[in-house]
Amino acid sequence: MNMGERLRELRLRRNISQEEVARHIGITRSAYSHYEINNRQPVYETLIKLAAFFDVSLDYIIGGTASKHKSETSDAQDTREIMSLLQHMDQEQRRKSIRLMNDLILKDPKEGSGS
Repeated sequence: MNMGERLRELRLRRNISQEEVARHIGITRSAYSHYEINNRQPVYETLIKLAAFFDVSLDYIIGGTASKHKSETSDAQDTREIMSLLQHMDQEQRRKSIRLMNDLILKDPKEGSGS
């Protein structure tokens, strides 16, 4: 997977726009778009900002290791993703989502396994 594909994957996993990424790291949306389609390569300082923003290693962004996070567990990743989703919801959506998660936890695991 090349750098552009990795950046796009990271952005889509967070369910955010190119504009949001660009704003957070201090570049234009157009510049960021060129990174995702591999028309341009970010300078070192921008790579550092991207790695910090997506909470991954520089090595991962540039196509090195398959591991995104040096020491982060899968549970921590899931928690961060859930928190990000909840932040983009209004109060009623958050209540419904929390209720749904509680229902899933209380549900008998055998019922949902399809076996």
